[in-house]
Amino acid sequence: MATAKVATREHGQQHPIKLYLVVWGWLFVLSACSYAVDYFHVQGYLRWFLILLFMMLKAGLIVAVFMHMAWERLALIYAILIPPVAVLVFVAIMAFEADHTHLTRVLFFEPHTAAVAAPPAH
Repeated sequence: MATAKVATREHGQQHPIKLYLVVWGWLFVLSACSYAVDYFHVQGYLRWFLILLFMMLKAGLIVAVFMHMAWERLALIYAILIPPVAVLVFVAIMAFEADHTHLTRVLFFEPHTAAVAAPPAH
């Protein structure tokens, strides 16, 4: 019985083909939804939200199933997923800081037009 367990570990874990076909089907559906956003001319923030949502869902499926992250240890999952999340948080902080800096420069370094006197009329 111990040799059967060792032999199974050497060959790795096999997943049924049905799992991959279901994931391919979901990827097709999500891609169709992403194209539908453009086809129906969705505009503005809703368009970008939907495109990014479908993109993240597709990337999550690919990483979880095709890269076998769904069956990895939690420590390895954290080691791979935490750094990109941290980068996104820091980018958001920098974007907020950039807006604040720009607003401060506009308020304090623009010439004040009210202080300039009009030339005398002749």
